Amino acid sequence: MRRSPSLLPLLVRGALRSPFKRPSATADFPRTRLVLPGLRVDLARLAAYERVCGFATGEDALPVTYPHVLGFPLAMSLMSGRDFPLPLLGLVHTSVEITRHRELTASGAYELTVYVDGLAPHRRGTEASVVTELRVGEDVVWESVSTYLARHRTTETGAQRDRGRDQERHGPLPAVAEWRLAGDIGRRYAAASGDRNPIHLYPLTARLFGFRKAIAHGMWTAARCLAAHGTPPAVRVLAEFRAPVLLPGTVTYAADGERFELCDGERVHVTGGVYPPGGPASAGAAS
Repeated sequence: MRRSPSLLPLLVRGALRSPFKRPSATADFPRTRLVLPGLRVDLARLAAYERVCGFATGEDALPVTYPHVLGFPLAMSLMSGRDFPLPLLGLVHTSVEITRHRELTASGAYELTVYVDGLAPHRRGTEASVVTELRVGEDVVWESVSTYLARHRTTETGAQRDRGRDQERHGPLPAVAEWRLAGDIGRRYAAASGDRNPIHLYPLTARLFGFRKAIAHGMWTAARCLAAHGTPPAVRVLAEFRAPVLLPGTVTYAADGERFELCDGERVHVTGGVYPPGGPASAGAAS
């Protein structure tokens, strides 16, 4: 692959193919590894991303979540393909695990690899795991696993991969800040990230998919929390997206030590943690 694909045609392609997909945890999935060598960061787009997510601007460093943005078009290319068994429409980003092995410069050149790692049963349907890797030479300097859920009727029970239900619970975390979220956050993040899923843009387009308002991107909520929490150069980040954040709205950022949450009253939207590399192995461990 010589350059990153445009997201809008992939979204359209995936939408048109969605009605013909028959999701199942036992279905075959693409084994293709998409590789984009010689990748360089668009600094203007990076600055827009940093502003909308709350990261410091003007530094020669990539925010810990930014490689996800770089890899997302390749992930979409796989998930909108004919051989990907889950429908792109309605696919829900349920969790992300990120390991950054060292600080990444914004001015560097990287090799990007994205592939589907497998399917797993979930009590609400089928989940796909998508791996993104960033390399400098032969060294993996950043890697992530994102899980995406396709909801459908299933005979699976809560004993399957429903992270957070079988994990040790903790009490509410202490509130740190209250954030008032503007109605255009989804559009601003879409402009910076390229992810223009209609559920994030306007109330009207969100209603087409069952939401009464536009909802914030899951990766924006994770990035906003991590910008507030801070991350060391070598770090493992876990985040689980539990409930949509409606826009506009008001949410509470809460944190205690390694853990963080984004809440609205007793409803938890995002839960996660910031750990040394080799920390907890799944997003559910942060719940």
